[in-house]
Amino acid sequence: MDPLVAAIDQGTSSTRFLVFNAKTAELVSHHQVEIKQSFPKEGWVEEDPKEIMQSVYECLERTCEKLCQLNVDISNIKAVGVTNQRETTLVWDKETGEPLYNAIVWLDLRTQSTVESLINKAPGQNKNHLKHKTGLPISTYFSAVKLRWLLDNVDEVRQAVLSERAMFGTVDSWIIWCLTGGKNGGVHCTDVSNASRTMLFNIHSLDWDPELCRYFDVPMEILPQVRSSSEIYGCMKSSSLAGVPISGCLGDQSAALVGQMCFQEGQAKNTYGTGCFLLRNTGTKPLMSDHGLLTTVAYKLGKDEPACYALEGSVAIGGAVVRWLKDNLGIVQSSSEIETLAAAAGTSYGCYFVPAFSGLYAPYWEPSARGIICGLTQFTNRNHLAFAALEAVCFQTREILDAMNQDSGVPLTQLQVDGGMTSNRLLMQLQADILCIPVVLPTMSETTALGAAMAAGAAEGVGVWSLSPSHLPHATSETYEPQINTEESEFRFARWKKAVQRSMNWETTEPSDNANGLGKKMNGAPWGAPPTPPPTRAGP
Repeated sequence: MDPLVAAIDQGTSSTRFLVFNAKTAELVSHHQVEIKQSFPKEGWVEEDPKEIMQSVYECLERTCEKLCQLNVDISNIKAVGVTNQRETTLVWDKETGEPLYNAIVWLDLRTQSTVESLINKAPGQNKNHLKHKTGLPISTYFSAVKLRWLLDNVDEVRQAVLSERAMFGTVDSWIIWCLTGGKNGGVHCTDVSNASRTMLFNIHSLDWDPELCRYFDVPMEILPQVRSSSEIYGCMKSSSLAGVPISGCLGDQSAALVGQMCFQEGQAKNTYGTGCFLLRNTGTKPLMSDHGLLTTVAYKLGKDEPACYALEGSVAIGGAVVRWLKDNLGIVQSSSEIETLAAAAGTSYGCYFVPAFSGLYAPYWEPSARGIICGLTQFTNRNHLAFAALEAVCFQTREILDAMNQDSGVPLTQLQVDGGMTSNRLLMQLQADILCIPVVLPTMSETTALGAAMAAGAAEGVGVWSLSPSHLPHATSETYEPQINTEESEFRFARWKKAVQRSMNWETTEPSDNANGLGKKMNGAPWGAPPTPPPTRAGP
């Protein structure tokens, strides 16, 4: 039997455990569990770290049961890789193993006033003040400001830091620490791709930066050790896979880049998950964007291998817009139904939907924007709205693709895609029409998990997966060609950009006399009020 490699794929809306054949890259078995998100206040997004770990164990055990039913010996699993939602921020107690607060999810906006005050203090009020070291603008999106909020507002976190019990990590660090023993000798580490999303990491020296840590006033002793994306970090301590090495770690978007085999400079992929993330491999040199994109560490596949970098366009709301139509408006009963509704309309009939629920990310980085639907008439119905929601995902991708083409000077001739939303055929066709280039979808759509498995299987000391180009399996794919004329596509895109302008500068914060440095009021509601239990939102 060929060796197998497993991957834990812990995303924003679900956790999955997948097992691949290391020789053919075929998916052998998998299991998925949805994750609950809580929204304790407007703009706040949290997840329960213990629920995240329970979902990891449940997916792992269910997958092992499925393998046994297939008569596959689980002792063939030679390594486990971890890939995760990036930026989401956790602090836990290393002595009790307990989280000290919920995980603050990447989409969360509670730090908007902190971000505004940091930008106001920066020379020339420049949000790119730290970009030369981090590759990132100062934004609510990244971990440092979320960690700052926890240090300022959660007593348990402050106390744990003072008594040297606190550990900070992104989701990958929490999972690896728990799986390798937790309070009994768990390994506290992260990889370069995840570290590069914290704003505390120097993407040139590939280590935590003392100056950045001072800037955000973060104690360096709570940070995990930064390792490469492919090496043995430790072994599984419990579960059906006890003793198996954990040897791959990549932020989800980096993992998808690896899983799509984008190892050459200039290759790119777009992942359609909760958000949309377009990454282009720029090789071993970080390329700084002049058009609102991020510079990020893509991967470092081995201790002695060079780091590779990517330009990234990040869109906060992709698949999340479908979840919103389902959960908040009840327009659809299931996510798959949106394709049927949108197809029934065949057009948005002049309706444009800008889902800036968490402000606008690339290329605008405008936290004050909020979602709008415009161009409504008495004729507009839910089918048109469903169509407009799918178009919104495509238009946002077009904006970041245009920015990327301008930055690199070499336009992409096709777009490789992956992620949960790619099963929506109408969306894929719309995307080709709006980009005016072919969209290429691999038959095996689990590229994020595949990337983590490849990193784990190729690690020194595991060596069951070869990453040399001649050994990489040929991935079969389906291509969507543009079917509308360029003029119509450009007209619709121009209308979209007009709608985006209308969504800007909607939410403003005014100063208040609260003294914690985060005390600003947002439309009269207390912002940065003490957590646990979340207070009811005060009236204006």
